[in-house]
Amino acid sequence: MRNRSQILIKALFTLFGVACAVATADVANPPDMTRAVHVSPEVVDSKGTLLRAFLTKDGYWRMKTTVRDVGPRYLAMLMAYEDKRFYEHDGVDPLAVIRAGLQFVGAGHIVSGGSTLTMQVARILEPPRSRGIFTKLFQMMRAVQLEERYSKDEILSLYLTLAPFGGNLEGVRAASLSYFGKDPSQIDLAEAALLVALPQSPVKQRPDRHAIRAAKGRDKVLARMVGEGVITQGDADIAKHEGVPFARQAMPLTAPHLAVRLKLRHPGETRIVTTLNAGLQGAVERMAAQEQPYFGDGTSLAIVVVENRTRNVLAYLGGVNYWGPAGQIDLAQRWRSPGSALKPFIYGMAFDELILHPSTLMTDAPTMFGDYAPKDFDGAFQGAVTARDALRMSLNIPAVMVLDRVGPLAFTTNLESAGAWLAFPPGGGSPSLPVALGGLGISLADITMLYSGIANGGQARALRFIEGMPDAPDHRLFGPVAAFYLRQVLRGVSLPDGWAMGQGLRRGRAVAFKTGTSYGYRDAWSVGFSNDYTVGVWVGRADGSPRAGHVGRESAAPILLKTFELLPPEQHGDAPPPAGAILTTANDQLPPSMRVFRRESAPAPPKETVVPPPTIAFPPNGSIVPLPPDSAKDRTIVLRADGGKAPLTWMVNGQLIGNYDRFQAVLYTPDGEGLARITVVDAQGRSDTAQVRFKKSKS
Repeated sequence: MRNRSQILIKALFTLFGVACAVATADVANPPDMTRAVHVSPEVVDSKGTLLRAFLTKDGYWRMKTTVRDVGPRYLAMLMAYEDKRFYEHDGVDPLAVIRAGLQFVGAGHIVSGGSTLTMQVARILEPPRSRGIFTKLFQMMRAVQLEERYSKDEILSLYLTLAPFGGNLEGVRAASLSYFGKDPSQIDLAEAALLVALPQSPVKQRPDRHAIRAAKGRDKVLARMVGEGVITQGDADIAKHEGVPFARQAMPLTAPHLAVRLKLRHPGETRIVTTLNAGLQGAVERMAAQEQPYFGDGTSLAIVVVENRTRNVLAYLGGVNYWGPAGQIDLAQRWRSPGSALKPFIYGMAFDELILHPSTLMTDAPTMFGDYAPKDFDGAFQGAVTARDALRMSLNIPAVMVLDRVGPLAFTTNLESAGAWLAFPPGGGSPSLPVALGGLGISLADITMLYSGIANGGQARALRFIEGMPDAPDHRLFGPVAAFYLRQVLRGVSLPDGWAMGQGLRRGRAVAFKTGTSYGYRDAWSVGFSNDYTVGVWVGRADGSPRAGHVGRESAAPILLKTFELLPPEQHGDAPPPAGAILTTANDQLPPSMRVFRRESAPAPPKETVVPPPTIAFPPNGSIVPLPPDSAKDRTIVLRADGGKAPLTWMVNGQLIGNYDRFQAVLYTPDGEGLARITVVDAQGRSDTAQVRFKKSKS
């Protein structure tokens, strides 16, 4: 009895020691998962559609694939063919091993290997080994280790990612895209059977090299599936009549320039989810490819589409013909002279500072600015024009005059503070007046970002390319009133030839846009916005060589309008005019200081005659103003202001009341109850605003 107890104790210690040794070996020698980690980086759109994938460092298309990425019929066929009891065993299937051994003894050669899917994953993960019993035992050990560490779906996903499919294709997703041009969730029965067969002999059954063998391997799988009851004989017969792909297809290559840039900015990321819309991106690329031949040899296009409210980039074209000469240069990021495309921001700053109103009169005549003598594009001069027409006609002299008042340094600093990267001529010192006419460099992406700021009430923000990234901080280019003026002015810019007739009249949205042409006809621009979207277009050559006669209005503007036609319908209407906007279009109804623009501001009055700015004395800001009862004959109220240089211009909710002397009674009859914004502006452009509520008094 005592001897039996000692033997039992020794046996238990032995088993414990063996268990400890196995556990130690397991911890000390875990499976090498390097191959599973080093997968092809992928760039996808906001909904997960693949835009572009990249080879792994070792030169393989190895695209991460999970159980959710493949169709249920393919999975059912894979299980039935490779490992029926996958969800029942712990990495090694004893029944399959016994069956394989008996078949070997009976046939004298290997009929089936008895490997489970887990053992196949273990074999793929390890460096190539010679075949033999010890290699098989090693795979069994690794399979058990994998089962301890991963769930069944995770192990199956490893197989779907790593299984060989011929050449440098690894994983069912890479094989499906390369052989069929579609994701494995969309393949038919014949294609699924081929993908089940290929890993059995990926070299000898490659369909692009050995189509007949590939077809035989597929048909073998189909016959087996009929026997297993997975598919019907009729379905198998139909599938056998389908051909097999005799060539590999190119991997998806959508938004290739942006994909490369994001991959370089986020090294180590295997899946980058962009803000792009794959459907819109494809439509933009097709349209650009169709339009490019009309511009002549060497000409390319770049297009950026932005959703205004989120600043998400929905489409990004860095150029056409990616594999052509200079095709891999991202032209949406290159610094180019914008010509007149930045003029709206000069006027916007002037509107914001109450230097100008769209109805302000200006002079377009030969003018010297020191030794700088700009000319209009056509060489002619228009004489007296409004600021509205000067911007719509893109006149150069008025724009330079306004920049002279705003200040070139203040102007460029404002754009840079918004996030735009500006390039200045080497050795040029501080920014000077020629920046009004394109004397600097800016990228299409940045100028599109600035225009989206106009669409958002003057608030610019960096564009967002990656889904889920936090919003960048806002930068105030100018206030909402100036942005409102620009929207109204740019909506009236003349359409390019052919668009003012028929095609232009059918536009489903109002588009405010501006064009630009750089010196020497090197760059043609058009940037515009609707309520929901902003689009930027650049047309030119990658090497910057001239394209005589090609201007933004005729080259880039039609592409801009065609791009807007590809966008979804507008979801938002026009916002009401912002408080403080002077809605009149008549010059004589403007405050005197804004009726005529002069090149230099008037000299400051002597100190003894300085008049304080106007302030509204009645009604005070935030007050409730009682209205006389409906029965009263006189329902007017009196508006009063202190200070200010006469005449004083009064407005209520943007509507002009009139111009009055400082001590003249201002009578106003409200339309009824509600909020009202009352503004007074003096002759020097200084203003004060009071927001009040009119409320009827009881009889």
